[in-house]
Amino acid sequence: MDAILPLLTDPAAWAALITLIAMEVVLGIDNLIFISILSNKLPEGQRERARRLGITLALVMRLGLLSTLAWLVHLTDPVLSLGGSIGPLDMTFSWRDLILIAGGAFLLWKASKEIASMLNPKASGHETDKVALVAANFGAVIFQIILIDMVFSVDSILTAVGMTDHLPIMIVAVIITVAIMLVAADPLANFINKNPGVVMLALGFLLMIGLVLVADGFGIDIPKGYIYTAMAFSVGVEVLNILARRAKAKLGLQADH
Repeated sequence: MDAILPLLTDPAAWAALITLIAMEVVLGIDNLIFISILSNKLPEGQRERARRLGITLALVMRLGLLSTLAWLVHLTDPVLSLGGSIGPLDMTFSWRDLILIAGGAFLLWKASKEIASMLNPKASGHETDKVALVAANFGAVIFQIILIDMVFSVDSILTAVGMTDHLPIMIVAVIITVAIMLVAADPLANFINKNPGVVMLALGFLLMIGLVLVADGFGIDIPKGYIYTAMAFSVGVEVLNILARRAKAKLGLQADH
């Protein structure tokens, strides 16, 4: 408590908290998109429970990592070297690098698999939906969410450690960020589910995020601002397309009457 009270009256601490929350929310979007896509493959009665469980696990992982800060900072220490560098690729890896590469590869595989299934459906109409629902096992979905939660949690907490030295600020920022994710999870998942074009767009985002994670693991720094600007622009274009389709549909209904 003695360590917390001075932070309450420190403008720099409040500025760090607001900045960190904003950064964590942006980083959490990737996690939320993945959870939304996976949960939408479940039967409707299990979707909300899967989303809430997945986001709760993300909170537990982040707080667990914060409780081991002394160990966490060593995740960036080199543990494997394959002989210097090859062009722009750094072949000396830390545990953080290995986790990012594994997580990025998993995202690339998962997103590619989902895109392939959408481009080459084995059935049509409601039969496809039934096959997808039967194939999606609740336990398997939660397991995949846990895997990607771990990757995004490590990246999120290491970002927090790099922005502030105060553990209470990190804890508060993580809790607020996860609370925002909980509020946004259902509307985002429902929006994705109701707009098929957004599903493909979200899978494209996951491909891009997976590639960025792998590149980061190999020491290639791709500015996150470029990534999120491209994502925001793509979302803006898709929103305009949705509005245009709705306007045409509405005009068609009026013409019929």
